[in-house]
Amino acid sequence: MSNERLTPFSYVILVLVGRDGAGPHDLRRMAAIGRVYWDAAPSQWYAEPKRLAALGLLHAEKAPGRTRERTHYTLTDRGRDRLRTWAVTPAALPRMQHEPVIRLLAADLVDPAAVADGLSAMEREIESATAGLTAAEERLDERFPYRAALLRTNHRYARRLLGLQREWLEEAKDVLAGAQAGREPRPLPGDEPH
Repeated sequence: MSNERLTPFSYVILVLVGRDGAGPHDLRRMAAIGRVYWDAAPSQWYAEPKRLAALGLLHAEKAPGRTRERTHYTLTDRGRDRLRTWAVTPAALPRMQHEPVIRLLAADLVDPAAVADGLSAMEREIESATAGLTAAEERLDERFPYRAALLRTNHRYARRLLGLQREWLEEAKDVLAGAQAGREPRPLPGDEPH
């Protein structure tokens, strides 16, 4: 039997399967739009629903797809019960793994220009995520009328997060430009010339 412990990602899957059900391809599509909130390896979006179905929290059935049969998941009564229990537990401050923040800190160890180059890709990511939100917002009322107000609230939050990312990136680029102009990184122990 699968490990019966539910992780925060387990609840992501249960919530996204929602009222209408979803297949792994639907979950991946939702993940692409919602990557501002939650990100996971692509394989997890396929493996976790299977695990939850084995635990009796989701019901899996085959449905026709464009090229082959696809699995479609729906919540079971047991899955809804687990969601009800989880919903009343205290919410914690979101956990973040913010690699760009750590990259900025590396600028006193490596060439600041290299760090700036590495961070520059964030601009495209921010624009892509913003465009994804805009596209999702245009279809909210027709696709998810029962969740539209909830999703709008989350999308406003995501836009503010993306705005903060954009502001942070501009500030980081300014700091890195100053570091490039003003000084070289201090040598690390063992890097001093002999």
